[in-house]
Amino acid sequence: MSLQRVVVFLTVLLISGVFSPADALCQIEGIDSNIDMTKAGRNALSDQLFFDAMKAKMHDDDKKATEILEKYAAARPDVPAVWYELSKLSYGNRKIEKAEEYVKKAIALNPSNKWYKEQYASLLADRGAYKEAGDVVVELSVSNPDDLSYPLIAADYFSKAKKFDEALKYLDKALVSHGNDEEILMRKMQVYLSMNDLDKAAQIVKDLIAKDPKNGKFYRMLGDLYESNKQAKKAQEVYEMGRKIIPDDIFIQVGTADHYLKAGDTASYINCIGKIFENKTVEAETKLELFNEYIQTLPNDSVMGVKGLPLMWKIVNQHEDNAQVQFVYSSFLYVNNKPDSAAAALKRSIQIKPNNFNSWERLMGGYSDKKDADSLIKYSEKAMRLFPNIAKVHYYNSIGYMNKKDYARAIIAGKRAIDMQPENDKAVLGAMYSLLADEYNLNKQYDLSDKTFDKALSIDPGNASVLNNYSYYLSVRGVRLDEAEKMSKKSLELRPDEATFLDTYGWILYKQGNYLKAKDMVERAVRLMGDRADATLFDHLGNICYQLNEKEKAIEYWKKAKAMGGGEELFLDKKISEGKLYE
Repeated sequence: MSLQRVVVFLTVLLISGVFSPADALCQIEGIDSNIDMTKAGRNALSDQLFFDAMKAKMHDDDKKATEILEKYAAARPDVPAVWYELSKLSYGNRKIEKAEEYVKKAIALNPSNKWYKEQYASLLADRGAYKEAGDVVVELSVSNPDDLSYPLIAADYFSKAKKFDEALKYLDKALVSHGNDEEILMRKMQVYLSMNDLDKAAQIVKDLIAKDPKNGKFYRMLGDLYESNKQAKKAQEVYEMGRKIIPDDIFIQVGTADHYLKAGDTASYINCIGKIFENKTVEAETKLELFNEYIQTLPNDSVMGVKGLPLMWKIVNQHEDNAQVQFVYSSFLYVNNKPDSAAAALKRSIQIKPNNFNSWERLMGGYSDKKDADSLIKYSEKAMRLFPNIAKVHYYNSIGYMNKKDYARAIIAGKRAIDMQPENDKAVLGAMYSLLADEYNLNKQYDLSDKTFDKALSIDPGNASVLNNYSYYLSVRGVRLDEAEKMSKKSLELRPDEATFLDTYGWILYKQGNYLKAKDMVERAVRLMGDRADATLFDHLGNICYQLNEKEKAIEYWKKAKAMGGGEELFLDKKISEGKLYE
């Protein structure tokens, strides 16, 4: 068979898939020695191998690509591109030593190839040999003088190697090529700072100010430089100079405000940010950032309401059509116990930007109380039209219907939320199962309630609220009291001063007949709740006292429960009028 026919035949086998590229090379090696295999023929097949290796690489089959290229390199070790490709594959798979070995072979075969040397420099830097990496890039800079990026790369490597004089040398070379490029000057400034030479670092920024005295950014930069190096007086001088030249510049105003804040001059700080908030040219986002910084300085929520609200109003008045401003305003109002005004701000935010789910979620969360059931149903159903596939919308809808006591619809919405909720967010999924379990219990579907609580605990075994609710419902029904006691104890271990958990544990003890200990638990709950103690707590205390033969105290507690809105489900009227226990 002629050589030409052999090459064609093997190429056809390669394309048809009968032989792998590696097999094809073996076939070449095994051709009868009587056949004169020319260099051209061998090259044709090895080129095919290279092509197939690159094809495997494109299909992310690095292992196959490496195997083919290693066969190729064994057959033709004089091809630098193969060693380079092997180096890239090894580098990509974090085999740094192999990658360096391969690229050195490529460079030895073709010392003038810049791509090989760039790869070598990257590998050296990857293992922390920054000085050596810089030296390689310097070689590239000499052999490729038109590539203006090399001096900058070399300077970066030398800086990381703490060879600061070398870094400055190549930054100066880059400046010659690029002119007084601001980014390069900033790099030079950082090198001087690394050398603890504040004066030279500051001089670079001073030169920028001299060149462009109406650019407030440079004053801020210089002020920050002095501030971060504990030279507050010099920072103040910079801002005073800047205010004389460009008094309304935002960079200088913000820098001055930060200076006063760090100096502890609260009055000057507030005065400064007040002016910023009145400046119509300042973006809303900048004002919100400053406001957040200011809020962090206040000692508590009550002070925040008095001192923060006037500043927040300034932002709102300047940017009333900004959705984010209205959103932040609503958060501030919620913290200051102004839920109605907060809801109005959120509705304004939604009106401006209807597709912002954060605003919808905050609004629905604000309507989670029983008294707001109609509002929660209304806005959750509006949100469904915009976000039909977001589980939390259906979750809030379920809460709304539960608070409305429409348990059938609540259960439908709750199940829909669970179906849509991603399983990887276990905390949210567990809360959804817990809500559904509550709804089944309220709908007197006790078996389904218990199974759903079990599911919630299998997802999030340490959820104290689920443990408390499950154990309480069991105690109310008077079933599985030993299990209920264990779950209630665990919830108290997780949150020992939670009043509702203490009441649950007390009620379980009551159901078990341990009245003295039950009384102690519920009394602790009442003390912790203080003015927030509700009718259920006092009803429980009344029942416990009755069992302890403290009938006058029992009636007293039942009357308190009645005064706090306790209803017929607690049999309060009968217990008070007849002086007897009804459950």
